[in-house]
Amino acid sequence: MSSRVALSMRVVDASCRCRTSSVIGLALGPVLALALGSTTALAESSHGISAFGDLKYPADFEHFEYASPDAIKGGSVTLSSLGTFDNLNPFILKGVSAAGAAGVFDTLMSTALDESSSMYGLVAESIEVAEDGQSVVFRLRPEARFHDGHAIDAEDVVWTFDTLMNDGHPLYRNYYASVSGAEAIDEGTVRFSFTEAGNAELPLIVGQLPVLPAHAWEEKEFAATTLQPLLGSGPYKVAKVDPGRSITYERVEDYWARDLPVKLGHDNFDTLRYDYYRDLTVALEALKAGDVDFRREYISKNWATAYDFPALAEGRVVREEIPDTSIQVFQAFLFNLRKPKYQDIRVREALSWTFDFEWANKNLFYGAYQRLQSNFQGSELAATGLPEGRELEILQPFREQLPESVFEEAFSLPVMDGSGNVRRELRQAIALFKEAGYAVQDGVMTHAESGEAFTMEMIIRQPSVEKIGLAWRKVLERLGIDLKVRVIDSAQYEKRMEDYDFDVTTHLWQQPESPGNEQYDYWHSRVADEPGSGNVAGIKDEVVDAIIPLIVNATSREEQVAATRALDRVLMHQHYVLPQYFGPTYRVAYTNKFSRPAIKPQKALGFNTWWVDPDKEAALDN
Repeated sequence: MSSRVALSMRVVDASCRCRTSSVIGLALGPVLALALGSTTALAESSHGISAFGDLKYPADFEHFEYASPDAIKGGSVTLSSLGTFDNLNPFILKGVSAAGAAGVFDTLMSTALDESSSMYGLVAESIEVAEDGQSVVFRLRPEARFHDGHAIDAEDVVWTFDTLMNDGHPLYRNYYASVSGAEAIDEGTVRFSFTEAGNAELPLIVGQLPVLPAHAWEEKEFAATTLQPLLGSGPYKVAKVDPGRSITYERVEDYWARDLPVKLGHDNFDTLRYDYYRDLTVALEALKAGDVDFRREYISKNWATAYDFPALAEGRVVREEIPDTSIQVFQAFLFNLRKPKYQDIRVREALSWTFDFEWANKNLFYGAYQRLQSNFQGSELAATGLPEGRELEILQPFREQLPESVFEEAFSLPVMDGSGNVRRELRQAIALFKEAGYAVQDGVMTHAESGEAFTMEMIIRQPSVEKIGLAWRKVLERLGIDLKVRVIDSAQYEKRMEDYDFDVTTHLWQQPESPGNEQYDYWHSRVADEPGSGNVAGIKDEVVDAIIPLIVNATSREEQVAATRALDRVLMHQHYVLPQYFGPTYRVAYTNKFSRPAIKPQKALGFNTWWVDPDKEAALDN
């Protein structure tokens, strides 16, 4: 399941790194069975659902083990975000949505952060999957309410689905492409039908659906941006908007789901404010000044050199590294494959020989990082060694369409000595460029037939990333390639990325523990030219297209792992992107007023289970 699932379910942290969502149950009675008709045989009703195997938490579980039922409600927290915003509707393509906007809305089900491929009930009290796998029924909780007191009913669910498919962000149409429709059986029961059977993930991705109030949109245009607070049902609602500068949310005191097992110990802050800054460095100064309470640090130089300030020395701010046991964020130089010069694999592979990670890690990053070698780094899903077993069976039919290296070499990126002397690597790059029809003429890498110079423009929105591009540029200059590095504002960057108006950029993916439909959005050719899709690179690869359905329709974890490894191997050996690096810990700094559960969720940092400790906060005033 996706961490990118619809913008509604994207979790945006304090520094704008992006990267999800929620099922519970009682048996449905004979009246409902009759209402559904005799043609649809349903499995037993359940409090949750797992794509493969048993659920970790039983029907009578009290809370997720990484959330504390003793967490204290209260306190105010200020976070930082980058750039600006002009929209409070996180479900549409237009505009830049405000940080935290998705927290206003509840979803049908809730994801456990210590378990793969499973969900538990939130708005939905129970779930039943048809025996033929072609539909799923959700029974809604009668106590589920929007913030205005209106009960959440099946018509709201149906309206939400139809609206998102017709007027929402394009990624919804891709993500829910195998859902043929939703229908209200009665006030509290909704059924989703599927276009295919055997896709164990479809009930789960439907469970991620946010539920919006149909009655609140009767006089509004859904696809238009708005700065008017939207009616939701979640733990927070918008309290104050300073357009483009800050947004403040307040905890809903009588939140209907507050004591549910999936919510107990979560969402503990009374107010949650996001202040916007132009870059990460300015946001760090805000932490030092006491204007920001929590920060994840992504700049290694800052972590090594910039955390020497009075508040830290006095114990008013805590600096901590927390082990990151989740799949690592995949960060890479991304080429726009819609441009002919990047469509040659030899060109892309040549460029992989020009990024001196070892020098950059030593001189720019204080040795803080490791090199990414997989889209699923740190997971059993990552392809390693040579393909074998089921993975090899998947790849074998495509042997003629794939590079020989897929079958003969374990993927690895060039390893340099960190000295900056990359003559050997540049010889490899020149040889590959030559095979692709290029040669250095008068100091410029030039295509032999067209006479066109090979130039590159890299657009970024964070000034802190500029140094990476400039270091890469120095190596490329030795090949006669001119790389222009441009820092542009967030709104312009978002627009250019949506329209695929770029040459090269730095891009991030957060892969889920249980891959599924989001892989269509990331890599499939059907969305390569669709504005706003996740296939930002514009990959059009028949082998990739063929492997993705094997992941989506996997009937066991073993099959899912094998197919995902095959996909990973193909993507890496095709050099569609140039992988960068990752850090194995969460680097965080925060005002010394928080307490947190003894157990950290396995697959996330879990900041929304922390709370403001009154004793610690009082001590700050002494």
